Amino acid sequence: MTAIARTHGRQILDSRGNPTVEVEVTLESGATGRAAVPSGASTGVHEALELRDGGQEWGGKGVGKAVANVNGELAEAARGLDAANQRALDERLIELDGTPNKGRLGANAILGVSLAVAHAAAAEAGVSLFRFLGGEEAVTLPVPMLNVINGGAHAQNSIDLQEFMLVPAGADTFAEALRVGAEVFHALKALLHERGFSTAVGDEGGFAPDLDSSEEAIEAVLEAAERAGHRDRVAIALDPAATELYADGHYRFEGNDEVGDEMVQYLTRLVERYPIVSIEDGLAEDDWASWRALTEVAGSSVQLVGDDLFVTNSERLRRGIMENVGNAILIKVNQIGTLTETLDTMAMAREAGYACVMSHRSGETEDTTIADLAVATNSGQIKTGAPSRTDRVAKYNQLLRIEEELGDRAVYPGWDAFPRFQR
Repeated sequence: MTAIARTHGRQILDSRGNPTVEVEVTLESGATGRAAVPSGASTGVHEALELRDGGQEWGGKGVGKAVANVNGELAEAARGLDAANQRALDERLIELDGTPNKGRLGANAILGVSLAVAHAAAAEAGVSLFRFLGGEEAVTLPVPMLNVINGGAHAQNSIDLQEFMLVPAGADTFAEALRVGAEVFHALKALLHERGFSTAVGDEGGFAPDLDSSEEAIEAVLEAAERAGHRDRVAIALDPAATELYADGHYRFEGNDEVGDEMVQYLTRLVERYPIVSIEDGLAEDDWASWRALTEVAGSSVQLVGDDLFVTNSERLRRGIMENVGNAILIKVNQIGTLTETLDTMAMAREAGYACVMSHRSGETEDTTIADLAVATNSGQIKTGAPSRTDRVAKYNQLLRIEEELGDRAVYPGWDAFPRFQR
């Protein structure tokens, strides 16, 4: 009864008004599952390929070809397979594509099928997706990283570093953490308004003011936390998205022009000056020497997360482990293109002592799969934007539902999610 009977894809819009793929899978039992695929703006060159149509319609970003692949080759390959055997399904889809980066059929098409099948299998089993994937051991709610100030590719403003995240690690429950985050977010809005800055929001729901520097952005978040009465309960996480700043061996941002060693020194000074628990993509995706240097000098005191560096790819991660580069990995399902490969990469990270941070993309939908995945894998951390915009808040609301379902069994790791951070 868990055999796949029908797979249907369609084009929908993401949070930026760009097309993306949505897939519905129906099993022989009649159980159904649906998933929508996110899309990034700040994308690494090593990511699996997102198939787009080109041409003039939708600015070249249509996904008609990917949808046709869902309804054609992928649907035929999936028909009759057991939805409860995710690995066999995903291996069949990967084999069918036959390219290293899923470029023939499109990672967006393949991922849509992969995730929709997981949802259908959970529906057939009569359990939540997090429980279906994680079993009885899935009890840990993630500490949220709320991107409250957007810069870089996520906003049209003067700040070149991409994300300044509020981390409510001092809460006792996820629900309380979300309240702390929302209260600081609203205090930040009032603070920025008082200073005459715009309080319009960027792609990920955070504010996009024309501040003079990254330091000013960090200090604004901390002052807002003080005003909200939560200064001792929050920390800061950064995503400079340094690949976007890197060209010809130099990092250029906010008037700075620095080589790798100087960028390492800059980030180290920030860690010494501010309560920073995590830095994602502090260096460019192929600047391995500088990554090693940063890990050596700061890896014992702050989480160093590879996003463009690792792209949820086990081969990239394996190199990082062997070369002692970073100590955490960002997990984005659409960077690799199937649920099985995502879970395998997370297993490799855990075995090596690397933390896993579940993540959205800047182009999102109301799909909440990553919230369930964060709990299913007990990842302990999630970044899915500010407490603003439905495409972001949908994930937080799903986590509230999961926490309620777990009841007394729910665990919120708080500061323990960042063991390197010395308060």
